Amino acid sequence: MIGIVGAGLVGSHATDALVAAGQVQLLVNDSNPAVASRLAFRETGTDAKVVAVPIASMFETNVVVLACPAPHAKAARRLLDAGVSVVSCSDDLDDTLAMIDLDAVARQTRQTLVVGASMSPGLSGLLVRMMSPRFSGIDEAHVAIHGTAGPACAQQHHRALAGQSIGWHDGDWLRRPAGSGRELCWFPDPVGPRDCYRAELADPVIIHQGIPDLVRVTVRMSANRRDRLTARLPMLTPPHAEGGTGALRVEVRGWRDMERHVEVVGVADQVARIAGRVAAATARSVIAGGFSSGVRVLGDDESPNEELLRAVIDSGVRLHEFVGSAQS
Repeated sequence: MIGIVGAGLVGSHATDALVAAGQVQLLVNDSNPAVASRLAFRETGTDAKVVAVPIASMFETNVVVLACPAPHAKAARRLLDAGVSVVSCSDDLDDTLAMIDLDAVARQTRQTLVVGASMSPGLSGLLVRMMSPRFSGIDEAHVAIHGTAGPACAQQHHRALAGQSIGWHDGDWLRRPAGSGRELCWFPDPVGPRDCYRAELADPVIIHQGIPDLVRVTVRMSANRRDRLTARLPMLTPPHAEGGTGALRVEVRGWRDMERHVEVVGVADQVARIAGRVAAATARSVIAGGFSSGVRVLGDDESPNEELLRAVIDSGVRLHEFVGSAQS
């Protein structure tokens, strides 16, 4: 049985994806019980039994998807102690670091904690791993994102432009002011080219955790002048309720045939839809025994990366390859 905490956009898309994949029993919870009830009612008429429940019922499940706003670390610890595996969609840097520190707890309880099972981080790590066999060896991964999943995600990204960006650089963590380092990044249509800047996001931590041999790992986020100028102030306008079309761009650099080589892959869709489908595929894999106990990240050596990426693509997420190949 799978539980979902958070019945917002990401949780709703995760529920839809799980139902479509044949999951027959789901428990959903939200801080607003009416929202959880609406999500459960929406699935009426399907073969699945989706029930809105209080938070205490999550301890009766096999795995819980945390699709609620961060922080997730305390909730993940309580679930692991109760013998429940956890899939977290958090992209908050401090929250991610706190969950990675729960590895000993997860191993002791023989449960799995998958950290960063979203679009970014999550799908970004899967794409780096997907591209690595095309090289003799890879040494750099550079991620860029555009768009947000919904109001809570928009607020998190707003704060991310006011903090400190973290990146892995030649064997050490390098911190730079968020909002600096402008770079024009080309995303798949209909998003196109966007100015992107350093931001306090978790992708470098997750990707380095999964592929520690990389020499450089960075992340940037699209932003306009107003975003950067107001990052340290409360949001001036309410975030869009539906998030809108977003995109992910992953650039991998390395060596092939004794020459430097670059591959770029991206996706463009609603961020919440991508995140929900990644989280759903991950939860199903945990149930099926695809992950060992302990803290896992998508893209690491012990995760079922090919199966996960295939499940995400089969659910409707299209990959766009920028260099010398057709869309897939």
